[in-house]
Formats: sequence, structure tokens, C-alpha cells
Amino acid sequence: MRQPPILDVRFFVTEAGTEPVHDWLRTLSASDRKVIGEDVKTVQFGWPLGMPLVDHLGSDIWEVRSKLERRIARTLFATEGSTMILLHGFIKKQQKTPKPDLDLAKDRLKLLRRRT
Repeated sequence: MRQPPILDVRFFVTEAGTEPVHDWLRTLSASDRKVIGEDVKTVQFGWPLGMPLVDHLGSDIWEVRSKLERRIARTLFATEGSTMILLHGFIKKQQKTPKPDLDLAKDRLKLLRRRT
């Protein structure tokens, strides 16, 4: 019998009704989407996890660290109860997570919490 997931996974939805992480994933190749999806699924079924797959970026923001064929992707998320909310995704181009990407995830989390 299969173990149920520890976390449900949801995409952050903007006030306009879009799902930015879902939209970002659609811009990637099928093989890149598969790697990121498998990594998110590993977190979903194995939470809590740490390095090298998951890193805590401060406050309530975490990142899934995906190694793609020739680049690195990050999917920033937060947990609300037993739900993993995918806030922001990007291809990493420098060592440190860029402040604008982290700030965007924090802003989306604030918006999400204001709505609930």
C-alpha cells in the first residue's frame, strides 16, 4: 500500500487568477518540468527535508533545489498547515538567491495570508 503524501501541493494564485509558477513551468522543456515535478513530489512525500534538496531561506520561505541538464532551477514555497504553496520559480544564474526573487515570494506569501 502506498504512503499518502505528507503535504498537499497548491500553486499560488494571483488576484487576477493566474498561477505564476504553473505558467513558468509551461515555459520549460518537458524534461525540465519532469525533474522539477519529481523534486516537488519528493518534498511532498518526505517533508520535512533538508539539504541538498531543500533549503530554508528565512522567515517562512523554503526552496526546492532542482538540478536540470545544464542549469539549476529553484522553486520557492511556504507551508500552510499541511499544504505546500508554490510561490515562485526561476532558473538560477548566480550563487545566491537573488533578492528580487526572494522578495517576490515573500510578497506573494503576504498576499496569500491576507486572503485567508
